Amino acid sequence: MMKYFDIACNLSSERFDGKRDFVIKHALENNVKKIAIICSSIQEVERIHNLNLRFKDTTCFTIGTHPHYANQFSEKDINELNLLCQKYQPNAIGETGLDFFRNLSSVNEQKFAFQEQIKIAIEFNLPLFLHQREAHEPFLEILDEYISEIDKGVVHCFTGTKKQLFDYLDRGLWIGLTGWICDHRRNKALRSAIKHIPLDRLMIETDCPYLIPKNLENKIMGNTNLSGYLSHILKDIAELIGKDEEDLSLQIFENSLKFFNQKI
Repeated sequence: MMKYFDIACNLSSERFDGKRDFVIKHALENNVKKIAIICSSIQEVERIHNLNLRFKDTTCFTIGTHPHYANQFSEKDINELNLLCQKYQPNAIGETGLDFFRNLSSVNEQKFAFQEQIKIAIEFNLPLFLHQREAHEPFLEILDEYISEIDKGVVHCFTGTKKQLFDYLDRGLWIGLTGWICDHRRNKALRSAIKHIPLDRLMIETDCPYLIPKNLENKIMGNTNLSGYLSHILKDIAELIGKDEEDLSLQIFENSLKFFNQKI
């Protein structure tokens, strides 16, 4: 039987207001057994924790500050994040990293927030849920300061080159693939690179409500992506790497349980 674990769902997004019960119901109906609710800022931790309690049989969650909101992360937030981790016991730290594509926070603000969240992940022995866009080398420089102490880390929404992939794999990182892989007319380098991902370090995600697969035909909520579409992503990956779809779904499901320290 096919089993799926969506490692990135932005369930607290306003686009899901009034629709969250449907989102979870649709996911379960499509064999998505587990969903990681991803945190973008300290300000939304309470809401994310409450969502985790509301859907406790299906979800786990992260705590962290996305690089877009690094300008909201100050010295006092280091202690706040520590206290939140003690209080709520998240399954990973993040989404954290660097994003020099949009630069909604300054480079220094992003680097500071990233480094401090790595330290907290190490202190609590938690996995890192990582974001990198247009900042590959600075991202590696910071990771390399701490890599020997990091328990686990996943580079989520990987869209990079073969070289970048091997840079991450060489550091023991895991790789998350989204519906970006389903764009058959573009992403040739990415679609070729994923053949080199070890199956025991591969995970899949929707990043919903964002990044709806371009080749998805039955879009039941317009251009709003859903965790229930995860099987569509896995199907494309299985075809690209030449693996049996059911075997791959079970392997990735087990990987994700292990990464987030979850049980079924």
